[in-house]
Amino acid sequence: MESWNEVMASAKGKMSLCRACKNCNGIVCAGETPGCGGKESGSSFMRNYNKLREICIRLDTIAGNDEISTASDFFGTPVSLPVYAAPIGGIKVNYGAEISEADYARELVEGCLAGGTLAFTGDGMNPSMFSDPVAYLKTKNGLGVPTVKPWDMQNMKWRIEEANEAGVLAVCSDIDASGLTGLRNSTTPVEYKSVEDLKQISACCQSPFIVKGILSVDGAMKALEANASGIVVSNHGGRVLDECLAGIEVLESIVKAVDGRMKVFVDGGFRSGNDVFKALALGADGVLIGRPFSHAVIGDGHEGVKLYIEKIQLELKEAMAMAGCKTIRDITRDCVTVNFR
Repeated sequence: MESWNEVMASAKGKMSLCRACKNCNGIVCAGETPGCGGKESGSSFMRNYNKLREICIRLDTIAGNDEISTASDFFGTPVSLPVYAAPIGGIKVNYGAEISEADYARELVEGCLAGGTLAFTGDGMNPSMFSDPVAYLKTKNGLGVPTVKPWDMQNMKWRIEEANEAGVLAVCSDIDASGLTGLRNSTTPVEYKSVEDLKQISACCQSPFIVKGILSVDGAMKALEANASGIVVSNHGGRVLDECLAGIEVLESIVKAVDGRMKVFVDGGFRSGNDVFKALALGADGVLIGRPFSHAVIGDGHEGVKLYIEKIQLELKEAMAMAGCKTIRDITRDCVTVNFR
């Protein structure tokens, strides 16, 4: 396919649950869990999207004609732009798409690598939901980030051992998945994790350990105490707690508190290169995007993923050009005005 609109039209025809809305903002699918909506009223999903609209980019076109570069790195591994695919599982249950978890992961990883960036792969009640993507990452020299649900320690450790054996770039745990009712009531239930628990998990990892699901300065400090190398500021796409803050709202205060001692990524409602620019201006080291990457895979496999990455990169370049920024490091706090209400 040649355009993102074609990919979305294709995805819409292949999904029985997600409507592939023009603006993926959580309104139409509010409360649809299972499904791809936000929990209960859906306000947290909607807030993720809406709070990004309350940040404006500074216009400054008095600049030189140097080529614009979106190049960055992920713990030292070069990437074409600091945008990564967020971990998503349960494609049939949540999107109503007839694609296996293994095929989804393979197409996502392949498309991200073709676009010059990386995928965070998922996990679920069926162990293969973790193992199949990790096995594929091994064939790609470990170029990706497996994400482990906060299971009991035994079930976390064997997953981390598989990730270590695959030589992955980092291991992530979306600890806020402890709030997913379906997983709490599963045969292998998820658990809440203490600082000491996270220290044990971090010690098992042979690569950087990332804690996903941080939404406060206190949470960030606990992750730092637990020896995490990075965090993802996230409310799990608005799917674990209704009426909570958006990641973008707390990002700047967390970045200041962390003060360079670990990487800070963010997700939640990011849809465009402009959105990515805003997060980078508030200090993020990178942005994770979820639902649109799922649409890309469902619509056109790895080619759809690559097309979406190219779309985001072009939009980011255009925002950088209009703000007088030539490199990612040029995107600083004075490039945006925040009007949170």
